[in-house]
Amino acid sequence: MRVPLSWLREYVDLPATETGRDVQAKLVDGGLEVETVEQLGQGLKGPLVVGKVLTIEELEGFKKPIRFCTVDVGQANGTGEPQEIVCGARNFAVGDKVVVVLPGAVLPGDFAIAARKTYGRTSHGMICSSDELGMGPDTTGGIIVLPPEHEVGTDAIALLELVDEVLDIAVTANRGDCLSMRGVARETAIAYGLPLRDPALLDVPAPNSYGYPVKVADPIGCDRFTARTVTGLDPEARSPIWLQRRLQKAGMRPISLAVDITNYVMIELGQPLHAYDRTLVDGPIGVRRAEPGELLTTLDGTKRKLDAADLVITDNRGPIGLAGVMGGANTEIADSVTDPETGEVKGTTEVVIEAAHFDAVAIARTARRHKLTSEASKRFERGVDPQAASAAAQRTVDLLVLLAGGTAEAGVTEIVSPSAPRTISMRADHPDRVAGLEYGRETVVRRLQEVGCDAYGQDELVVTVPSWRPDLTEPNDLAEEVIRLEGYANLPSTLPKPPAGRGLTERQRLHRRVGRALAGGGFTEAPSYPFVAESVFDQLGLDKGDANRSVVKLVNPLSDEEPALRTTLLPGLLATLRRNVGRGSHDLALFETGLVFHPSANPGVAARLPVDRRPTDDEIAALNAVLPVQPRHVGAVIAGAREQAGWWGKGRPADWADAIEAARTVAREAGLELAVEQGQYGPWHPGRCAELYVFVEGVKTLAGYAGELHPRVVKAFGLPARSCAMELDLDVIERAGEGAVQAPSISTFPVATQDVALVVDAQVSAAAVENALSAGAGELLESIRLFDVYSGEQVGEGKKSLAYALRFRAADRTLTVEEATAARDAAVARAAEATGAVLRGA
Repeated sequence: MRVPLSWLREYVDLPATETGRDVQAKLVDGGLEVETVEQLGQGLKGPLVVGKVLTIEELEGFKKPIRFCTVDVGQANGTGEPQEIVCGARNFAVGDKVVVVLPGAVLPGDFAIAARKTYGRTSHGMICSSDELGMGPDTTGGIIVLPPEHEVGTDAIALLELVDEVLDIAVTANRGDCLSMRGVARETAIAYGLPLRDPALLDVPAPNSYGYPVKVADPIGCDRFTARTVTGLDPEARSPIWLQRRLQKAGMRPISLAVDITNYVMIELGQPLHAYDRTLVDGPIGVRRAEPGELLTTLDGTKRKLDAADLVITDNRGPIGLAGVMGGANTEIADSVTDPETGEVKGTTEVVIEAAHFDAVAIARTARRHKLTSEASKRFERGVDPQAASAAAQRTVDLLVLLAGGTAEAGVTEIVSPSAPRTISMRADHPDRVAGLEYGRETVVRRLQEVGCDAYGQDELVVTVPSWRPDLTEPNDLAEEVIRLEGYANLPSTLPKPPAGRGLTERQRLHRRVGRALAGGGFTEAPSYPFVAESVFDQLGLDKGDANRSVVKLVNPLSDEEPALRTTLLPGLLATLRRNVGRGSHDLALFETGLVFHPSANPGVAARLPVDRRPTDDEIAALNAVLPVQPRHVGAVIAGAREQAGWWGKGRPADWADAIEAARTVAREAGLELAVEQGQYGPWHPGRCAELYVFVEGVKTLAGYAGELHPRVVKAFGLPARSCAMELDLDVIERAGEGAVQAPSISTFPVATQDVALVVDAQVSAAAVENALSAGAGELLESIRLFDVYSGEQVGEGKKSLAYALRFRAADRTLTVEEATAARDAAVARAAEATGAVLRGA
């Protein structure tokens, strides 16, 4: 809603020193979102005057039409002589009054005007268009042609109201009253503590039986319909400058006098109106629901097929308008046309004014159904004051009589469905309890009266809500009115005081440690939406009976193409990887932690919990029983270079070992060491896939997978070759952990290092050998590291050599050579027993 400050001052006597910024601050404190204050005419400097075109000379020999004009500007140029101006526009003629800017002036945009030679002539100024003056929406698209009554030399800056401030307010869905000057003026008056001159307080004649006939067949969709008739309109009458300028400042285009007046009253009072050419209306006006398949051509020239839920305005022929949205072309106000033979001006001379109140939901659904949002529909769907209809109709009639020379017919039609004022019961101290601040009954009643409510009672108030505030429906709404008018800034700021010893749970700490560890390892967190298409499981290469294919489907998904909840993090991560590669990033390491969803053992439909009381324990348990199982997973994908090339070396591409190391990083944050075994699972390459195990209460449990992705998966997702990934079940990792991770103790005794090279069959995994060495070495083993893998003639065909560095240390003494050797021999013996390993060279 655009609110010109000059217009606002008509209803509230603001101090002369108050600027748009000052009013903005007051309204923001009162709860309105004033986004900007536009300074119209900023930097504008005269002389800018009214001129009369004396002569026009057409200049030849140029690519576009050019005219050399002389214009009478009176004494504005200091000489009284005609001003010579070159102009390319053609929508004016000799004798027309135009707006002229003279040398020395500055137009908006810091455009300085000076005499200059152009097209072989010297132009002493410029004849202005609305765009050049920053006047806003316009239909002419050319030079401003003024009415003939304006005197030559008149200051055009004041005449055209070029200097003003406009407040741009983002009106929320519940404050439809503020989509009008009346509503914003009321808020301004409250903010400044000043009286309001309500533009809706008009003398309105009582309805009678000889008004224009109207039949309302749907009183629920239309509970109020006012019709007035004005005849004898002058088809040559044009909207005065002040009316056009107010519409332009409010963001609307001037069209014709009758239409401009209905738009003006809509902005002023918030009541949408429509004017019908009475000579084109066939019989009584009706209001009903459309019949399926009915057609209507609206004012935008579009032929629309109507729905049975659409509320329409009709005459004897059928629909003549979409109620509350847009009128029909068959009763449109006609533009004035001059008969070339007789010179007679023809146009609309009789109009029927409609001021009605329609159901907000019906109008909103019709506007969305037809993808047709209008200024009228925006107001109806947010709530229009039903009591303002008759005043808006009277205001429209008055302006048509004043500006178009019309005559108001005595007939007044007003059809009203019976209704009672809405009342709300509220404790007088309810706003105090909501805000945590003591206002007192007198303040509560005073603030409610300021917004238009009537309040009666002492401890228990009975509040009658004004007709222009349909959003006030319960005590909390009334409490909000009191609190916002008293000032949100005055609410006490109290920090919560949690009980001692509370904080993050160990589960939450683990999740945070995992995220920090992966980020520290060079990974970037990339959260994704949890919605997937079931076809993605084919792309991942999952078997038909795989448990991850069993999904939870949404009843109302955001996208019909992705109706299911994810059972693995890989689809989102791989899609993110593909998107970033497509944007030119080739060296990527991404991770995500998030929930995955599996159907519960007893699937069912969740019951709706009550909102008027706390659910019982049984109701909560029943709800939890049908919720899907939602374990938290962590996943990572890697592509491109893991180590960049530079002066320090050639760099290294990412491979399956980096994915396994990322999984180990996660496990170490829980104080665990993963057991890594060769495996095979859908998305991963069968020869480069690791199964990752942990021990949960002594039971070996699968926690996830890591390795290089299968070439078919890489191709299906459009990923770089050799892309790698890992995914772990964080809940399993948490259960396997032993609570808070203890910092390692630093021994003061030296380490004893023993290297051992073992020859095993080629199919034996290094992880199996490492696990056996760890189990056999005992408590003295501090760490074990694989530092060399060899296969060749020296170890024999079908064999490989694995070299490990074993570090031994005791916490209370320096180990002897014999102790370290004995531990190493025990480790080798266990490896030989478990894997058939033989010491190399033995």
